[in-house]
Amino acid sequence: MASKKVVLAFEVWKDIKRNILVFILMLMVVVSSFYVIYYTHLHRQTTSVLETLLVERDELDIEWRNLLLEQNSLAEHSAIESKAAKQLNMKRPDAKSEIIITLP
Repeated sequence: MASKKVVLAFEVWKDIKRNILVFILMLMVVVSSFYVIYYTHLHRQTTSVLETLLVERDELDIEWRNLLLEQNSLAEHSAIESKAAKQLNMKRPDAKSEIIITLP
């Protein structure tokens, strides 16, 4: 009984030695397939992050344009003059109260 097990183990070992190239190639195919799965997953994650960042960039770009429009509207002379008159009770000086300074 023990000799049959030993003989069987030698037969298996001989079979492995005969087909070692096939086993190595099969192992390389399995390892390669796991790398493909891993890098596909990694690519999908980075694509998802990229899409999120692009959406955020677009939102920030829209906000920037709105802020520029607001800045331009607030910087207009008439808007500044009306706010100065309403909030600070300022008025334009008349000709009598103007003082002209000349440099020598």
